[in-house]
Amino acid sequence: MLFSTAYIIFLLLAFFSFCLIFYYLFFFARLAFYKTPTSEAAPPPAPYSIIVCARNEQYNLEKNIPHLLQQQYTNEYEVLVVNDNSEDNTKHVMQWLSRNYSRLRVINLEKQHKESVGKKYPLSIGIREARNEHLLLTDADCVPASPLWAAHMQSAYYKSEIEIVLGYGAYEKHPGLLNKIIRWETFHSALQYLSYALAGVPYMGVGRNLSYKKTLFNKHKGFASINYIPGGDDDLFISKAATRRNTAIMIEPQAHTISVPKKKWKEWRHQKTRHYSTSKYYKFKHKLLLGLYSLSHFLFYPLLIATALLYNWQVALGILIVKSAVQYFIFSKAMKKLNEIDLQGWILLMDVWMFFYYLFFAPTLWKKEKKTW
Repeated sequence: MLFSTAYIIFLLLAFFSFCLIFYYLFFFARLAFYKTPTSEAAPPPAPYSIIVCARNEQYNLEKNIPHLLQQQYTNEYEVLVVNDNSEDNTKHVMQWLSRNYSRLRVINLEKQHKESVGKKYPLSIGIREARNEHLLLTDADCVPASPLWAAHMQSAYYKSEIEIVLGYGAYEKHPGLLNKIIRWETFHSALQYLSYALAGVPYMGVGRNLSYKKTLFNKHKGFASINYIPGGDDDLFISKAATRRNTAIMIEPQAHTISVPKKKWKEWRHQKTRHYSTSKYYKFKHKLLLGLYSLSHFLFYPLLIATALLYNWQVALGILIVKSAVQYFIFSKAMKKLNEIDLQGWILLMDVWMFFYYLFFAPTLWKKEKKTW
């Protein structure tokens, strides 16, 4: 044999380690060292339509809608809530709030749309009825991190060709391992979609904090091509409509939204299963980009252990030190940008956890989607 099995394992470890370091330095460093651009020629703030789609969310709406209506924004804006066939007291709660806030508009949907599943139909109705060109999307269980959320998101339209702004949707910080895992996974996902957007290959956004123009939505015929898929109102639409030139990001801490994280493992796993079920519909180039990183991440530790046992433990240790040092440096910088610096001490442990994470969620790529949202 030209190469022994042990040597082949070492070569594979070296290759996938190189891939990971390449992603850290070529992609993720863009977010880690990102500086929000400013332009003296930037247009004045445009009128905004903030859209929230909700089903059976009376308590979240009652708590969070006032925060949306108290934004410090120098131009006109409206908050448009689409109540999608709620069976709780959402309709009455919104009627009560409407009496106190002139900016609040409510659309009550009372019939299911047979040709569209999930959130896309109510969101399409909200976009159709929105009075303004600039749309700002969030969820009923989200609250802006500050009264300047809308202003910061709008400021990202600093060039005329920008039609999409990707924001960060964080989760509340609580004690416990599950909270750390949820927030790590959220950070890790944002690290990818924000970095890839900066590299000119935007592939998704999150509906908790996303902005785009109404004309862009209409130009791509809305969700017509993905109506049969329960999810995809954020990632699949952005994958279709985003380009190198028309997409910007906004990561200022005051521009984040904050959601209440799941408290039980089963609930969180169900939430993540729904999200990953749409990734099979991504463009090939996005699948390749994400797949190589995930594969390298997944195989690194098994190959590391095999190299240490079968080839040379000192070589394996050296690779681990170099890879981990680069990762820790870049991830720490990115965490500071996204106001998640308390996760810094968990970087290496969570990196090991991701091996099991891929094992848990890989089967969802082939699982049939549920027709709900």
